[in-house]
Amino acid sequence: MRAELIYSFAKRELLGRYKGSVLGIAWAVLTPAVMIAIFTFVFSGIFGARFSASASHWDFALYLFCGLLPWTMFQESVQQSANTILAHSNLVKRVVFPLETLPAAQVLAALGNQLFATFALLIAAIALRQRLDLTVLWLPVLLIPQLLFALGAAWLIASLGVFLRDITQGITLLLMAWMYLTPIIYPESIVPERFRAVININPFTPLVRSYRRIFLEASAPDWPGLAYFTAFALVVLLFGYWWFARTRKSFADVV
Repeated sequence: MRAELIYSFAKRELLGRYKGSVLGIAWAVLTPAVMIAIFTFVFSGIFGARFSASASHWDFALYLFCGLLPWTMFQESVQQSANTILAHSNLVKRVVFPLETLPAAQVLAALGNQLFATFALLIAAIALRQRLDLTVLWLPVLLIPQLLFALGAAWLIASLGVFLRDITQGITLLLMAWMYLTPIIYPESIVPERFRAVININPFTPLVRSYRRIFLEASAPDWPGLAYFTAFALVVLLFGYWWFARTRKSFADVV
């Protein structure tokens, strides 16, 4: 029952974002594509950034795309969840309504956007590299802990958003800093040794690394790093749900 409710809310959320627009759901692919084009022009075109000595601008774009895929999904899940309880305040006072499905629907909608963008990445990889490696079949292994991490964070932020109305601004700044501390728009190899510990402790680093491995390097995920990310995701999931369940009884008094 709750799975059907989450799916229904996620579908409505995903389609509602593009309802009435000329390009419709195509914006789910066009938005990350434009972002990648801008980053590629600035960092690869102007500053000459490369992921290897022989890499071209197109290789940089593909590597950038792989890094932005999981990050954009997580960022969208958290930002959209910040106000989801307030946006559905009419449901808060319904004792029988499972409010935890609202942040979960935001996460599922963000996952839907990522899948559209992943399809675009596959097409681009085939067009530019003239091949598609079977290692892309490891994608579900990466999506499961990624989904758990986003879900736990969404529950936590959704609850905080009820009590802290400026949580959206704070989350925006936090996510911006977190993105630049993750090797998404730059390769890990250029990070100075004194900052390597910061990069390595970042749970998103092995996830981004694993995306690049399966899509572009024809190799398996970074298993030790993925185990670290999965453990971190489970902690966030359990804490996020516990916090949401603990605070939800006070939502009606605040909304």
